[in-house]
Amino acid sequence: MDADDVWSAFQNVEIRVGTVVEALPFPTAKVPAIKLRIDFGAAGMRWSSARITDRYAPEQLVGRQVMAVTNLPSKRIAGFKSECLTLGFPDADGAVILAGPDTPVPDGARLY
Repeated sequence: MDADDVWSAFQNVEIRVGTVVEALPFPTAKVPAIKLRIDFGAAGMRWSSARITDRYAPEQLVGRQVMAVTNLPSKRIAGFKSECLTLGFPDADGAVILAGPDTPVPDGARLY
């Protein structure tokens, strides 16, 4: 794959910022997770299952801006329809730290 192909592939991935408007425990998930309802502005509201319980409780997440891939097909997780992939990085212990802007930006803004 040459540099133009890599760049083109990256441009096809929609990474957008959104605000968590609802966060619920997800006790039926095989791996502990939290259900997130995220407002992506003009790009709409989406649900996501996020494996972030090592670092976050649902009540800490409402109002927080997060980044997610918004143009992947939805995926069924323990009967729940996850409509986007919330992004994060593992810390030194492997717990996921959510990715998001350090200053508020408009919901739905795309990462470039």
